[in-house]
Amino acid sequence: MNGLKGQFGQTNYSAAKAGMIGFSKALAYEGARSGVTVNVIAPGYTGTPMVEKMNPEVLESITSQIPMKRLASPEEIAASVSFLVSDAGAYITGETLSVNGGLHMN
Repeated sequence: MNGLKGQFGQTNYSAAKAGMIGFSKALAYEGARSGVTVNVIAPGYTGTPMVEKMNPEVLESITSQIPMKRLASPEEIAASVSFLVSDAGAYITGETLSVNGGLHMN
């Protein structure tokens, strides 16, 4: 998400993510004629071992700001990838799919 909205104290990280998004759009143009699709998944807070080690009060503060009131599961992030690489996603290219429970809406 930081590549789409930025975050205080995370200038370098946000810039790197935004660069990846721009790179993917240019690559999508180049690959389109050959039938190659290029997309980005911008995941929100996800229930991974790293996130689950956060201070419980901080994690609760973050979760309370997510409109869906929970973290994503790794399986939900994987499902969005599966969709984009499936036949159902074959005509989608150059997009950034935000999977964040509504925390940041484009």
